[in-house]
Amino acid sequence: MKWLRYMMVFVPVAFLLEFVPALKNDTLLFACCCLGLVPLAGYLGEATEELSVHTGPRIGGLLNATLGNAAELIITIVALQAGKFELVKASITGSILGNLLLILGASMLFGGLKNGIQRFDRRTTGVNSSMMTLAVIGLTIPTLFEVLRQVSARQLNVFSTEADDMALNGLSLGVAGILMLLYILSLIFAFQQPDLAVNAPVGVDDHGEGEAIPHKAKWSVPVASGVLGASTLAIVFLSEFLVGAVEPTVKALGMSEFFVGIIIIPLVGNVAEHIVGVQMAVKNKMDLSLAISMGSSTQVALFVAPLLVFVSLLVAPAEMTLFFSILEVAALTLSVLIATIISSDGESNWLEGAQLLAVYVIVALGFFFLSPDTGEAARELLFGVG
Repeated sequence: MKWLRYMMVFVPVAFLLEFVPALKNDTLLFACCCLGLVPLAGYLGEATEELSVHTGPRIGGLLNATLGNAAELIITIVALQAGKFELVKASITGSILGNLLLILGASMLFGGLKNGIQRFDRRTTGVNSSMMTLAVIGLTIPTLFEVLRQVSARQLNVFSTEADDMALNGLSLGVAGILMLLYILSLIFAFQQPDLAVNAPVGVDDHGEGEAIPHKAKWSVPVASGVLGASTLAIVFLSEFLVGAVEPTVKALGMSEFFVGIIIIPLVGNVAEHIVGVQMAVKNKMDLSLAISMGSSTQVALFVAPLLVFVSLLVAPAEMTLFFSILEVAALTLSVLIATIISSDGESNWLEGAQLLAVYVIVALGFFFLSPDTGEAARELLFGVG
């Protein structure tokens, strides 16, 4: 994974494209920001891991639990400040789908091709599956609530999730608080059951073939803290550039902003973590691989998404709700279902990995062809009004 370091060249290039008027090109800036955020996210994860080695397993586990998706959290907070709620919600959905389908599927595929049938602890996957199911319920209820209210008012738009509804705002805050409480309870449970808690590497370095995880610290606390601070600051700047370049880029490429949030932004924030997950599977360490994929999904659903609801009260022009599109909720529900079914027997093979990847491609195609016009067409079909 050391080759990711060479991608750091895109960071200064992004700054040049942003601040030198003669070089201004929104599409190129968007691409450089995406490529530059990949190694920065990896370094942020590496610094977090190094600090966790110095602080011990309990504090280290808490650091990983809170900073494991820090890069994506920063990007979404910047998008919140810009009022791009659709982009934020799409990135939440895309992150969960990417972890459950893309990373888990690739891990099972390549791990199965290399090692044949692989086995893992069903207890850990069972806990993660139940938590993900609860998280999906928490995201589904506000969505169904608002859809029913819009149907009764004959104002349904199946694509847009913008709603000026005080009842929805209150429901979203309540559900967000409950989901965060569940996440805290899951951390307490993990600390009480250390055999179920697996600390997986999330940085840019490959820690070799050894079984000892966590590894020995190679950075001192000041160095790790400095890397953490510098990478965080750089991610903030590149996130600002990225969000500002999204709208002209999607117009130039003919894509929707919704698709960018679903597919591209989650990949940018999680590529380093995804690669590590696949590496662990190839090394026949499926428990670690599943800890990365399913653990990260749980963190996004139970911690990142609810946290953004509360953060929006402070930094966003309006309150973000947990009202997602019907397709997003359906995709999340079916993805959790298929991931639970495949992992329930404690075994995996390459065919199951191919199945998960096939579902991810199908879902991606569905979101690619979805457009705002779909909502207006559905409204006209249901109610006979434009």
